[in-house]
Amino acid sequence: MTWEFVPIATANSTASVGKRLSIRGWIFRTRSSGGLAFVVVRDSSGLIQTTARKQTLGEAGFAQYSSALIESSVEVTGTVAEDARAPGGFELRVEVARVVSAAAPFPIFSGQTEEFQLDQRHLAVRSSDIVATLKVKAEILRSARAYLDERGYLEMTPPLLTGNAAEGGAEAFTLDYFGREAYLAQTAQLYLEALIFPLERVYSVTTSFRAEKSRTNRHLTEYTHLEVESAWADLRDNLELQEGLVLRICHDVARKRPKELESLGRKPEELLALKAPFERIRYEEALDRLRAKGVELPFGKDLGTNEERALTADRSEPLFVTNYPAEIKAFYMLRSTDDDRVVDGNDLLAPEGYGELIGASCRETSIDTLRSRLDRQGARLENYEWYLDLRRYGSVPHAGFGLGVERLVRWICKREHIRDTTPFPRTPSRVTP
Repeated sequence: MTWEFVPIATANSTASVGKRLSIRGWIFRTRSSGGLAFVVVRDSSGLIQTTARKQTLGEAGFAQYSSALIESSVEVTGTVAEDARAPGGFELRVEVARVVSAAAPFPIFSGQTEEFQLDQRHLAVRSSDIVATLKVKAEILRSARAYLDERGYLEMTPPLLTGNAAEGGAEAFTLDYFGREAYLAQTAQLYLEALIFPLERVYSVTTSFRAEKSRTNRHLTEYTHLEVESAWADLRDNLELQEGLVLRICHDVARKRPKELESLGRKPEELLALKAPFERIRYEEALDRLRAKGVELPFGKDLGTNEERALTADRSEPLFVTNYPAEIKAFYMLRSTDDDRVVDGNDLLAPEGYGELIGASCRETSIDTLRSRLDRQGARLENYEWYLDLRRYGSVPHAGFGLGVERLVRWICKREHIRDTTPFPRTPSRVTP
């Protein structure tokens, strides 16, 4: 017979009641009694209960279908009917069923250790929580691209192999590149800066690497980095772009993935309630707020996980912290004209204690200043001559930022650990599967 398949979401609807349809997917759950079997089948669009009868499928066909283990792949044809007891309120009354590939006993089940499930990540990615999270993540990326495209930003493809350790050599993965030392990119920023001169507004979505031995619930050694650079931009422009981007993403996800958000414990209306402007405070005010909460941090120390949590645990909206001390920030950040101790930059902190989402700044345009900072950092200046050329030939005020996509996913999806926001997490102790 000819099989013309529809997504399960199509079958699982009032419009399909009474229609004869074919679906295909994987067995999610099975329950049988005598000559009747309830087999829940999933595909990428959802779940539907299929109801199979021995008198319809015959002895052999019924035995094969009703005894197939979870994750067996199947093709099923039947008539859609309403049933309030079924998941989603509909069922497919089976007329023909075929087991395409019978699965072995599935090794993933509840009660196993986190480490075991990470070892089996290639199979664990089938879990409903991970599936929902990855759908939200895809929506986040789609929304971000749409927002930036609408504002005239062009997506670029910067290299992942580089001769420059932009954020400091201690946190860069080094490798032998045909006899020369090279690095896995920590950021695309320096290359995006080069591209603003012909294109003005650019962005990239790339993988970034950090050789940090941080074993926290918000660090990965490999992560998805959304980075933006804008010519003719100052701190205010940069803040407004970050704010608009995060709002657009939150609203789009709430409208387009409400089912997934709810399954993960995030109410879509919480994201829809977000609005501009987000509160903006200077670093020194953040220290005052921390002091009022009993957290002492001297000027010149960066905000860590605990400090960020203390500032935002009771908040429902993100918080901008601006004008951090220059000495704790990267060499390319522009010092503020009203206070030489700090930079024209910011972090965007997620509410509910989830921590930093975005790091941003205006970019330094003075060659002498950049040389001095690189020298203090111990960098090989010859490796950065190409970057200094950007200041020699028509430099302009410009600004940019980097958003950690997995950190944004973690907050939006209310995930406890950042490893739950990516299919195959890379941490200091894990590089497989």
